[in-house]
Amino acid sequence: MSQPIVELYADSQFFSPYAMSAFVALTEKNIPFSVKPIDLAQAENQSAAYASLSLSRRVPTLVMGEFQLSESSAITEYLEDIHPAHAVYPRDVKQRAKAREIQAWLRSDLLAIRAERPTEAIFGGAKFPPLSAAAQEAARKLIAAAERLLSHGQDDLFREWCIADTDLALMLNRLVMHGDEVPERIRHYAQKQWQRPSVQAWLALPEKMRG
Repeated sequence: MSQPIVELYADSQFFSPYAMSAFVALTEKNIPFSVKPIDLAQAENQSAAYASLSLSRRVPTLVMGEFQLSESSAITEYLEDIHPAHAVYPRDVKQRAKAREIQAWLRSDLLAIRAERPTEAIFGGAKFPPLSAAAQEAARKLIAAAERLLSHGQDDLFREWCIADTDLALMLNRLVMHGDEVPERIRHYAQKQWQRPSVQAWLALPEKMRG
């Protein structure tokens, strides 16, 4: 039986942290797939064609044959269920729950950081004004959580890489890559996670899609 064609719909600028998370999971699992860019600036995500694929009309959207799924954490968890080899979540059930907790938190909190250090600071090298009081407080909360999670002194959250490492490193890199003050231990973690081949493959996408 032939395998279904796998497509990942992502923003055409490749600035979406959520599309990146899904891309990294697919890459880590060695699942052959193609990337389909969607121009959010031109509202292509609101088109009838895209609405037929994405319930939320957001990116990313995963298409596997006749099955479509949006929302990055739903995508990574689904991929883990159907392709358990090359795990992107911890095997231990409690650690897996903690990884999902981290993912859910990063997607629902720290709004001031996301507003004042958008991913243009990471992927486009853009510079923004100093952090507001609210963003400074969010940064302190983020850094305190990272220090607690990494208090074991290892380079991965659970002593072995998982998808939550990529998600946490991306949030931290909003500050690190912009030049905001971050403790050296946390800076090292974020920078090391950024060197993972699957992350580097995402960073290479704009040039690859152009050429």
